[in-house]
Amino acid sequence: MPAGSFRRTMPNVPAIGKDQKVRGMRSHTRVLAAALAALPVLASAAPRAHAAADDDATRMFVVADPRIGESSGLAVSRRHAGIVYTHNDSGGSPRVFALGPDGRTRATFTLSGVTARDWEGMAVGVDEGGRPALYVADIGDNLGGAWPYVTVYRIPEPSRLRDQTVRATAFRLRYEDGPRNAETVIINPRTNRLYVASKLFSGALYEAPARLRTGRSNILRKVGDAPALATDGAFAPDGRSLVIRTYFSAHVYSFDDGAKEKTDSLRSFKLPAQEQGESITYTADGAAVLAGSEGSGQPVWRVPLPEKARPGRTGEPRASDDRPDDGDPARDRNNVGLVIAVGLALALGYGVLRRRG
Repeated sequence: MPAGSFRRTMPNVPAIGKDQKVRGMRSHTRVLAAALAALPVLASAAPRAHAAADDDATRMFVVADPRIGESSGLAVSRRHAGIVYTHNDSGGSPRVFALGPDGRTRATFTLSGVTARDWEGMAVGVDEGGRPALYVADIGDNLGGAWPYVTVYRIPEPSRLRDQTVRATAFRLRYEDGPRNAETVIINPRTNRLYVASKLFSGALYEAPARLRTGRSNILRKVGDAPALATDGAFAPDGRSLVIRTYFSAHVYSFDDGAKEKTDSLRSFKLPAQEQGESITYTADGAAVLAGSEGSGQPVWRVPLPEKARPGRTGEPRASDDRPDDGDPARDRNNVGLVIAVGLALALGYGVLRRRG
């Protein structure tokens, strides 16, 4: 395993599901956040990231559309300059929203014959003919293994920005090592290959077959590590690095198509404080990321990447004083403290939801 790879030593903790009987509760993460607020000593033990995102970040726009209350994915358009796509989490209608530079909705694309069970991420890619396409991932599993397979839907990226219904192609995915919760789907722009990063403490990156097929399950095989509590990710425009975010920070990895362990940690950096940080994608030039959140009227932030983590610099050797964040043993011990806090919070949240059910 490369020296910089993320490897979590805490055991798997079952995901806590949403209580479907409780109206108005977005997810167990709201309870988790409240519990963490009651654990200041452990929460403050989180490792420090390099970039002071609150100082460097700029607010790009606010998502003003009242229909978008649980934005869980972001993707930058390949056809339309300045357009960013998003979608809602579970419980909504199967729609993709095209947002302009001012945050206003320019168009909605409704996927025909599709149910939005637990949409958790999206990515841009191409179809078999090389035409731009959007991939929407119905990969959430808050019960930590209740669904034997998950689904990714592909639609052509419309050439005209107008409200329309589009036909979706469904690809069934199954993990080789059993079902799990996930909120991150990414596509390598060099190969159009799809990857999924699992959530919770022992995060992992899974690779789909080189060509997705309909009518049968496409097996996802583990090829690398991912940070704990991953909520979204994206490949850089050159396909040689990727970013995966959590509720608190973002982690950039170099990516080697030929290596057995494909991910190698480059840099971690903070993200602006958000209500429930769920989404991230690269800007078109790869110099920054866009970070969004669930909740009504939430801003989308532009966060510059650390110099070392920008596309075109991922192959440069590390200086002796420029190690990735997970290389500091003291920070690792602090991170274990935070993981324990999260575990306690999840247990508390589960008890609350059971009592309210």
